[in-house]
Order: sequence, then structure tokens, then C-alpha cells
Amino acid sequence: MSSQLDALRRHSTVVADTGDFEAMRLFRPTDATTNPSLILKAVQQDAYRHLLERVVREHQGASTEDLLDRLLVAFGTEILKIVPGRVSTEVDARLSFDTQANIDRARRLIALYADAGIDRERVLIKIASTWEGIQAARVLEAEGIRCNMTLLFALPQAIACADAKVQLISPFVGRIYDWYKASEGAKWVEADRAGAADPGVQSVTRIYQYYKALGIKTEIMGASFRNVGQILALAGCDLLTISPDLLKALSEAEGDVPLALTPASVAPATPIACDEVAFRTMLNDDAMGTEKLAAGIRQFVADAIKLDGLIEAAAGR
Repeated sequence: MSSQLDALRRHSTVVADTGDFEAMRLFRPTDATTNPSLILKAVQQDAYRHLLERVVREHQGASTEDLLDRLLVAFGTEILKIVPGRVSTEVDARLSFDTQANIDRARRLIALYADAGIDRERVLIKIASTWEGIQAARVLEAEGIRCNMTLLFALPQAIACADAKVQLISPFVGRIYDWYKASEGAKWVEADRAGAADPGVQSVTRIYQYYKALGIKTEIMGASFRNVGQILALAGCDLLTISPDLLKALSEAEGDVPLALTPASVAPATPIACDEVAFRTMLNDDAMGTEKLAAGIRQFVADAIKLDGLIEAAAGR
């Protein structure tokens, strides 16, 4: 009998959510995603320290910002030697509310990948799903720079991303689950909110149904999982990006994985208009979405600042 990981591959594209090369070699994902937190974790390990040292050595005198971008691309380039598909590289979260800065940084990352001999079709630029980030993605997509919209917690973010014709969105599951569990406190019953009843799973399912009902081409990649049950409840989602510990759990569990999501099962939907005012109003009405977007940006900014510190220490500054 095959593993659940192999069974899952029949329904969804499996993506590794890590900066760990060995995990990618072991679990053979199609794509890989990174973020500032994952790169920070990786670069502090002896196995990956040489990438930071090489970037600093080869670009002495470069700014911290430049070295950060080069480090991200160095990781991405190595990842693309392992995975057959795409790598997602994130724009600095400190730019989340600056449209033009996101555009400029994304163009620079793509240029660095081109210098490394990597075709832009193998790279997804990750940008926070703020209004400003989504408008930056609109411009970039028109230029042929493919985007992965991250920190996405609510339907209005997904609607605005579809309107911008982005390549891919990464709606989060685990952080939504965390918010509702904390909010309900002692009233939370884990068994009653598992699988398809998980609030994070329900959020991604709503987005999936809206997109498929309207024939929206943007890819949906479920992200931020806390347990295997959340993953299995989204089998059939276009892509699923999964951490090494959960990839390991899936690889060690035998059994079939039933198809949970399929375009054939969605009900008709009416398009929802989502200009800037509507976007901000709908997102503001969603306490979870508003709070988790802000918290996610703060976390990624904090880790980017720590990464800056490691770079400056390696450069002797």
C-alpha cells in the first residue's frame, strides 16, 4: 500500500514549505516555498552557513539590503537544483504597504535570478496580500513576473488577487485555526473543529469554490498547516505547501487519500466587486483576517531584521 503522501500527489501538487535542502531531496516535492522566517532558521544551521558566507565574500561593500536579496536568490538557486518546478522567494515584508517598492524589489529579485541563469518562469515572487501588495502584483504580472500572494486569510484578499490576475495565492490554514482556537478558549472542542470543520480549511474551501465556480485561473495553494487532518481535508486543492514534519508524517502513514475538493462539486457563484474601498471594508469587517494579516507582517518584519543582523555580522559591520 502506498503512503498518504504518494496518494495526496494524485490530487494536489505537493510543495515543500522549507529552506531545508535535505528535506526536499527526501520528500521530492514539485515546488518549494520560502519566507524570511524559514531562511533565518536555515542560515543559522551549519549546513547552510556557507551560502551566507559566500554571498558576503563575493559582494564585499554591498548594502545589507542588496546582500539580503542575493542571499534569498542564492537559496532559491540551490533549491531549483533539487525541485523540478518553481521556487517562491519573498519580497521584504517591510515593504508591505508600498506598491512601488514591492515592484522595484520584485524586479530586482528576478534580475538576480536571471544573472544566475534561472528563467523567470521557475520563480514566484511572494508578496503580502495587502491592497498595496496586490496592486504591485497586478503590474508585475503584466510584465511576465509571476507572483505568489502570501499572508492571505480572507475571501476579499483572494477576490482582489483574482482581479489582479496573479499566478498563485497562498491562503493560510493553520494561523486561522490558531485564531479561532484562541478566540473560543474553553469553548473550543478539537474534535468538533477537525477536518472539513476546521475554520482554516473552511476558509480555503470557500476560496476554492468561488474561484472554480467563476473559472478563475489563479492557482490556489493551501498553506500554513498545523496537522495532517487539515491537509487531507484539502486534497484536490491545486497545490499544498507542507512543512517537513508533516511531509514526514504523511510519508510514514499508509492508506488512500479521498478527494475532498473538485471543481465538479462547486455551486454557482456571483462575482463580488472588490475595488479598494470594498476590499478595505470587507477585510476590516473580518476581525480574524485583519488581525492575522497585521500579525503576519510583524512576524516577517521581525525575522527580516534578525536576518539583517546575521548578514551584517558576517560582513563584519
